[in-house]
Amino acid sequence: MNNNLRLLIIALVAGFMASCTTYECPDQPVEIIPYPNQLQVGDGCVNLAKGFQVIGETTHAAYLSSELSKHGIEAGKGVKILFKVAENPNNLGEEGYRLSAKKKTITIEANGIKGQFYGIQTLLQMVNGATVAAVEIEDVPAFGWRAYMLDESRYFHGETFVKQVLDQMAYLKMNVFHWHLIDDAGWRIEIKKYPLLTEVGGSRADSEIETWKSGKTAGVPHSGFYTQDQIKSIVKYAAERNITIMPEFEMPGHSSAAIAAYTWLGTAGKDIDVPIKFGRHYDNYDVTKPEVEQFVKDVLNELFELFPSNFIHIGGDEVGYKSWEDAKHVQQYMKENGINTPADLQIAFTNKISKFVESKGRRMMGWNEIVGINIHKDFEEKKVDKEAETELAKNVVVHFWKGDIKLITDVAQRGYSIVNSLHSSTYLDYDYKRLDLKKAYEFYPIPEDLDKEYHKNIVGLGCQMWSEWTPTNKDVERQTFPRIAAYAETGWTKKDNKDYTRFRKSMDNLILVWDGLNISYGPLDTKK
Repeated sequence: MNNNLRLLIIALVAGFMASCTTYECPDQPVEIIPYPNQLQVGDGCVNLAKGFQVIGETTHAAYLSSELSKHGIEAGKGVKILFKVAENPNNLGEEGYRLSAKKKTITIEANGIKGQFYGIQTLLQMVNGATVAAVEIEDVPAFGWRAYMLDESRYFHGETFVKQVLDQMAYLKMNVFHWHLIDDAGWRIEIKKYPLLTEVGGSRADSEIETWKSGKTAGVPHSGFYTQDQIKSIVKYAAERNITIMPEFEMPGHSSAAIAAYTWLGTAGKDIDVPIKFGRHYDNYDVTKPEVEQFVKDVLNELFELFPSNFIHIGGDEVGYKSWEDAKHVQQYMKENGINTPADLQIAFTNKISKFVESKGRRMMGWNEIVGINIHKDFEEKKVDKEAETELAKNVVVHFWKGDIKLITDVAQRGYSIVNSLHSSTYLDYDYKRLDLKKAYEFYPIPEDLDKEYHKNIVGLGCQMWSEWTPTNKDVERQTFPRIAAYAETGWTKKDNKDYTRFRKSMDNLILVWDGLNISYGPLDTKK
């Protein structure tokens, strides 16, 4: 063999190894959160140093190019990133995908844009320098409902912050942003027909600080709300990341901000201010008035225009019944309509609104008090000896947050779909001693004692960032991150594939991403 031929062979081999062999590949395991449900690591890697070209039909080409450019990887004539319609589509559903990385091609197969998007997220997490490990992945989520809730009624956090949260949700394959914009402490969304909701209800004179009944306040007013144009921008941004935004419009309790704006909405008929103190407030919407029912429908109509979500959350939690019990006209209404308890009155109203929501092609969701079972025996304003007799409309999704296995079994037996957000395991306002990363990871939305025939009723989980004691964006970040990653993996990765030791190791890579974005986070390991 002559010398020139030998040099040519050496050059060709070196080029081949640079593109697809372990020689040029980083020596580290494939670490992805949430972990894929089927993953096989091959030999070598795909080298993207010379760029990439997107081939096949996808609406995500610009997004993929933008995200890869953050790694210094630009479009060019290099590696082919091929999008294909899945050959066995029934295996993948709407959100599943197959990803194959070998030699000079990365292939993402899916039934549509949702699966493509999640294949892209896995690819982005695998990028190490300019290489991607050789893998074969087939991945389908364990649950269809994988939600994060942000409470902005207590404190307004703003469009830029919300979009950052949406980016991280997308990276972790979460698909529902539950937006708590309306509560006692503030009304944060522009409603054209009722401008005082934000002009009055969007501001309060001061804010309680530190903890419940501390007696301390911040000493400064707080205000803020989203215009409808801002809402549209955020909804569009979320949709591009395969995230549905579900708004929560609290009713009939937690309604002080609205009653402060329009006194006639309340039962007591008294002028009030937007409360400074957090917690439960005891006036409710006067559900016996036709004009109040019309107000609710008017607000919902504007929400329907802004949010294409199939689901609208109506809250329904912690409704103090004292204002209804003290109002003679409410008691008369109940007598005339054969309504025996305030719980029945609440369900009757909820069912009316459910029918309206259904007539618009949507479904209602609410916290599990809407079923009519009192889970607050200690509430002085809610002493109910008799459970409700009225049955909740069957199309309503029950958002379980408090109660025992008996209650969740009862709701499942009645045929309701359930999102499980048991507060002791999913409330992000809880400190890390009470709910650390490991405990968050151990939560599973299907309770161990729930009969298998009802497992299908549990459609997924949510984690909730209540913001009474997190006034700044950094405060919210520290409570949300890193625990949001634990819930993301629980929502996506099948129970048998979960492994906390592996997950915790993978968190180190995710922390580097958050450091690069200047996202604050709480402790990964908590000493008891």
